[in-house]
Amino acid sequence: MKVIVTGGSGFIGGRIVRRLLENGHEVHVLGRTEPKEETGFVFHQVDLAKETIPEAACKDASACFHIAAKAGIWGSASSYHAANVLATRRVLDACRAQNINFLIHTSSPSVVFSGEPFRGADESLPYGSNWLCHYARTKAEAEREVLGANGKNGLKTLALRPHLVWGPGDPHLLPKAVARHMAGKLRIVGSGENRMDLTHVDNVAHAHILALDALASGRHPGGQAYFISQNDPIALWKWLNQLFSHLDLPPLSKKISFRSSYSVGFMLELMWKGLRLTGEPPMTRFVAVQLAKDHWFSIDAARRDLGYEPIVSMEDGLSDTVDWLKASIKGLG
Repeated sequence: MKVIVTGGSGFIGGRIVRRLLENGHEVHVLGRTEPKEETGFVFHQVDLAKETIPEAACKDASACFHIAAKAGIWGSASSYHAANVLATRRVLDACRAQNINFLIHTSSPSVVFSGEPFRGADESLPYGSNWLCHYARTKAEAEREVLGANGKNGLKTLALRPHLVWGPGDPHLLPKAVARHMAGKLRIVGSGENRMDLTHVDNVAHAHILALDALASGRHPGGQAYFISQNDPIALWKWLNQLFSHLDLPPLSKKISFRSSYSVGFMLELMWKGLRLTGEPPMTRFVAVQLAKDHWFSIDAARRDLGYEPIVSMEDGLSDTVDWLKASIKGLG
């Protein structure tokens, strides 16, 4: 079938495109920047935050993976609304106009953010409150609209919520942690005992393919969201020290209390807003909560409804990722 992938040149999108091509699908990628290498797919340059999707890109398509989004924890409300909400509406409009049957939306566990810890929580959680960042709020709004469109105009929809995606090619999570540690700027936030989910990028791609199969086969009626993870929550700071050891870096031992980091985050947010500083503050209240508290979720629903099981273990994923980090991060290897 012809499949549309927004953000198909990115970290997660690229893995999904590869899987789709391996399965024999015709793939059309939508993105702002033309990829350096195009292998087997058709690229359409479009900024979904500002532009409608070209009719030619979606003509005769049967399915769409909407992965493109503005991530991160800092930026204007308008920029996040445009990239995450308005862009999603444009995807929904294109699906309706071109009679696309299936839409799989890449969401985030941040949609249930409340500032409280989560331990084995499931999809019965309500949408969040006290968001502390525009990313979480706008991703929740986009997810609501995608799931609300299910069953209308012949469209079936699902949303997947992978937690902290990592692996070779990771543009943010681990490279940023390693760089801050090498610069002496990383601190253990809180007790250092909190556990959280990480999700290898190949497991995320696998879950997306299973979601399409479930919709296309008629086994799933759509309209639901699913947490996706390794099903192996790690003690975050101990795991990071394991990673640092593999990279021949000293262990991290310096700590800052959650209360102090939260207060520092609040002060830095005020400073960045008041002085209109560029880049992200080194700490925010949202990040303090994420780094200090438990965040891990049940995948029982994804197992039951999608047949999802992780295909890459934490151990195997760490081995491949360490090799990539050594080869790609300046000053390592």
